[in-house]
Amino acid sequence: MSAPKPQWASQMSFIFAASAAAIGLGNIWRFPYMVGENGGGLFVITYLICIVLLALPLIFSEIIIGRDAKCNPMAAFALMAQRSNKSKLWGIVGLLSILTGFFIMTYYVVIAGWVVDYTVRAAIGQFSHATEASSKLAFKMLQSNPYEMLAATSFVILASLAVNMMGIKAGIERAVLFMFPALLIIMFCLLGYAISTGYFHQALNFLFNPSHSKFSIKTVLLALGQAFFSLNIGMGVTLMFSAYLPEGVSTKTAGISIAIADTGFALLAGLIIFPIVFANHLQASAGPSLIFQTLPIAFGHMPGGTIIATLFFLMLFFAAFSSIIAVLEPAICWLIETCHLSRKLAVLIVMMACWLVSFLTIGSFSHKPLFSIQHKTYFEHIDFITASIMLPVIGLSTALFSGWLLKKEIIKNYLKWDTSCFYYKTWEGLLRYFAPLAIILILLSSL
Repeated sequence: MSAPKPQWASQMSFIFAASAAAIGLGNIWRFPYMVGENGGGLFVITYLICIVLLALPLIFSEIIIGRDAKCNPMAAFALMAQRSNKSKLWGIVGLLSILTGFFIMTYYVVIAGWVVDYTVRAAIGQFSHATEASSKLAFKMLQSNPYEMLAATSFVILASLAVNMMGIKAGIERAVLFMFPALLIIMFCLLGYAISTGYFHQALNFLFNPSHSKFSIKTVLLALGQAFFSLNIGMGVTLMFSAYLPEGVSTKTAGISIAIADTGFALLAGLIIFPIVFANHLQASAGPSLIFQTLPIAFGHMPGGTIIATLFFLMLFFAAFSSIIAVLEPAICWLIETCHLSRKLAVLIVMMACWLVSFLTIGSFSHKPLFSIQHKTYFEHIDFITASIMLPVIGLSTALFSGWLLKKEIIKNYLKWDTSCFYYKTWEGLLRYFAPLAIILILLSSL
């Protein structure tokens, strides 16, 4: 398989792109609340241990496979299996990662559309004097209005199409080199405001004060799951982006930097959100209700709320949009390499397919869903299948492939560890034994 022509300009471009892909809405609306409700500092420590023991070995594996194969995930797994004298059927793992990422995006683009809608609402001051009842009603009305959701989703798709069509360097790289720093600047501006509320210390206690009474085996499972899902493992993004890495880039530095950026962003989001929530005497929560119902109430009753709300939802859009343009790239590359299509045509096909399937997500929120099996909507089914089943299965397959089948010479070439040294033996042991067991536990706990 010939190497792709585009390359990241530097290691920093790759780290920005892969980190921006991993930093998504879940980091903002799920992780901080999970920390506060499951032991605070104890959960953070457990999560960091899980990152080191589970996520990093898998990230290193994806980077190694992508760098050596230099092609789409399906072809990469097949090629690496062939180079290791194993069956090319391992390419199925790569194909599953492409499909899983695509179907996750068919509902993620709709949620990103909600963010676009709320960014506009924030900018024109619609949150002013919002109440609990009015905030809930506004979000419910958005979800029950398919035309408004379709318009917002279409905007997201068109913006993604424009970026992806320009390719890796002129499109994705240029976009993330703008959005990632902008994301950080906005976050630190919001952090300054959060500190000024007078409730920053309360948020620190909620997030980091160790609470033994809330810590349990369930907490460990939650930390394992968060460490696994947070870094886009199983979607083929890190693998795909690694195919564009120039020579001389450190696999270890790149992988560790992605994990640090993702975790730091999630914790910073909590330090922004919860002082604002507590300052307005609102209930800490998680999920879409936190973002689209609780926070608009807070923004509507705080000084400078319109500006702060606009910045906050703009930050959310950057986080969501950077994930979309990244996660759809493996499918685009697969069409280019397998079907020998031009990049523009491949992007058009993927974006059109994503847009059409997103109708099922939009229809999931109406009184009469477009698609329903056993009283569950398309959104509920696809979320369960992709997140609870497919991602763990792909992660498990990646761990087994890298730990047991991948040639040691290939691994040694990128990790720069001798196969007899402690670090290599530890990495191999984690992939062979710990990661499979941990992922099986994650899979079972989500069923």
